[in-house]
Amino acid sequence: MQVYRFSILAAMQYKRVLLKLSGESLMGAKQFGIDADMVMQYAEDIKAATEAGVQVAVVIGGGNIFRGIQATANGIDRVQGDYMGMLATVINSMALQSGLEKIGVHTRLLTAIEMKEVAEPFIKRRAVRHLEKGRVVIFGAGTGNPYFTTDTAAALRATEIECDVILKGTRVDGIYDADPEKNPHARRYEKVTYTEAITKKLNVMDMTAFTLCQENHLPIIVFDVNKKGNLLRVLRGENIGTMVTD
Repeated sequence: MQVYRFSILAAMQYKRVLLKLSGESLMGAKQFGIDADMVMQYAEDIKAATEAGVQVAVVIGGGNIFRGIQATANGIDRVQGDYMGMLATVINSMALQSGLEKIGVHTRLLTAIEMKEVAEPFIKRRAVRHLEKGRVVIFGAGTGNPYFTTDTAAALRATEIECDVILKGTRVDGIYDADPEKNPHARRYEKVTYTEAITKKLNVMDMTAFTLCQENHLPIIVFDVNKKGNLLRVLRGENIGTMVTD
């Protein structure tokens, strides 16, 4: 058993990763809210990664519940709306935490806004220590500041805890030169540079998040997270998504 585990560890390309999930990814086939089956699929994929010895941190958006930038259309103050969106990310984080713990994965939820009854406050050293102990760390409430997306929160946290890569899970298998859901002739990129992504307007992340990754030489892999087993395949270094790097 020990020899088998060592062989798995040796096959992994990354030691510490941050998985970025959109809130919409938790909806599954629903139009709103959280699909329990989708949560469990993500939980099982994350469990497989941790069993392979990879340290996994997660950031989830809140768009399946509330999106702050859309609140202004309904007359809600933008700052207030953004804080409401942060609370939505915590709800999603708690759902994933519950799914992970249901299948025996130890977790910690750390939030940028203090809510001690349900989560620990974000402290870098505490987050790193949890990862070193094999726990999945979920970061909730974004950066704790309005006007910043969960993409930026993912880039910030990944930089702070010194991740090897950001894995951005989407519903398509990488970055294309056109929308693959609308254009059957769209071409998938296997690898692009930060500069190419900007000049070609590939919309990998919002510019604040993207610039933070570029300045800190933090690679991004965009892949189809809805296909079961893809997370482990990415961690093994298989060519199933698009890498953005120097």
